[in-house]
Amino acid sequence: MAALKNTKNLRVFKILATRYSPQVKSTRNLNLQEYHSKDLLKKYHVSIQNFRLIDSSLDPKPLSDFKANEYVVKAQILAGGRGKGHFDNGFKGGVHFTKDPLQIISLAKHMIGHKLITKQTPKEGILVDKVMVAESVNIKRETYLSIVMERSYNGAALVASPAGGMDIEAVAEETPHLLKTIPVDIYEGVTDAMAKELAEFMEFKGVMVNKCAEEIKKLWQLFLKVDATQLEINPLVETDDGRVVAVDAKINFDDNAQFRQKDIFALDDVSGVDPREVEATSLNLTYIDMDGSIGCMVNGAGLAMATMDLITLSGGKPANFLDLGGGVGQSQVSAALRILESDPKVKAIFVNVFAGIVNCATVASGIVAACKQSPPKHPLIIRLEGTNAAQAKTILEQSGLNINMVNDADEAAKLAVKLANEQK
Repeated sequence: MAALKNTKNLRVFKILATRYSPQVKSTRNLNLQEYHSKDLLKKYHVSIQNFRLIDSSLDPKPLSDFKANEYVVKAQILAGGRGKGHFDNGFKGGVHFTKDPLQIISLAKHMIGHKLITKQTPKEGILVDKVMVAESVNIKRETYLSIVMERSYNGAALVASPAGGMDIEAVAEETPHLLKTIPVDIYEGVTDAMAKELAEFMEFKGVMVNKCAEEIKKLWQLFLKVDATQLEINPLVETDDGRVVAVDAKINFDDNAQFRQKDIFALDDVSGVDPREVEATSLNLTYIDMDGSIGCMVNGAGLAMATMDLITLSGGKPANFLDLGGGVGQSQVSAALRILESDPKVKAIFVNVFAGIVNCATVASGIVAACKQSPPKHPLIIRLEGTNAAQAKTILEQSGLNINMVNDADEAAKLAVKLANEQK
């Protein structure tokens, strides 16, 4: 479970790992808003709370037939830690409880139209345009359950804990004995025995063991049917009236299954996603934002990781990386350079390409075209090796542009760090 300790590094690794083949299409993993996830849970008969949705119109009509002893009002953004977050207007918390239905709209007004800032959002936060109002359940216990695709098991695995409702990364780090992982045979699926074993580990007792086991099996069917790569319920609760309820849900999907899951992918919400990442995806490129000062244009997962390591070892930090992948065209290279330059953190750009299927001459022509259209704002350090590298160097030399061409990757990384530091 060590990978759980650094969510951002895990995301970088997963995205890079999917790029092992130059023919693989670059895509941004789909994440659904919580209310969409709850709709899917309901479709597959998983026990959930009743809920309603309020949008920017702040129309109270959806609440007219919604009665509960207590309500939970939750800001809808694609990030965790909402309850402990704060808004740009000073309002505290993206999750609130109230027993007064008249208070719901007042709470929503403090959330909708404002940016919610949590430990998982950008520093400026993410704009909230919807809140979910759900029936609050009387929770007796909170547990954790997820189903994830795990490379070490060559398939899916169930991960469970009796310590739900809290940061699972902290559970993994501080109390690893409270986590249990069971690999799932894709042909056999989740058996009754497996589901009961997990339910007992999650400290359900008596008749509640079978109730929890049934929910686990329903969640497995959902995981299979929607081509999920991760299905996380945190918390999966035991209520004081003897129910097992999925209170919060997060589902990630296999982008390669989009052709089978068109209705789900039509729900994709990119409002909280970095516009550079969205643009890169539309061009069949992979862009990941980081927190350094050196923009990185590379081709392939291995070279991307090596390039970031070289920059770090040279005393710098990558501001991002943009993976060209394979079969890239001149216009895509030009767009890639423009995307990197649009990052305000960038002080220098390091282009490190070792060409096989990618043509160095194409990369060089794309860089020249982009620079002639819009002169570069930052120093360019370029290392091109492989297919048509000599031709590429000729193109760059004859362009008349102020470009730093370096053959050695170590020296190129050191120069990138030096020039970036000089720009500060």
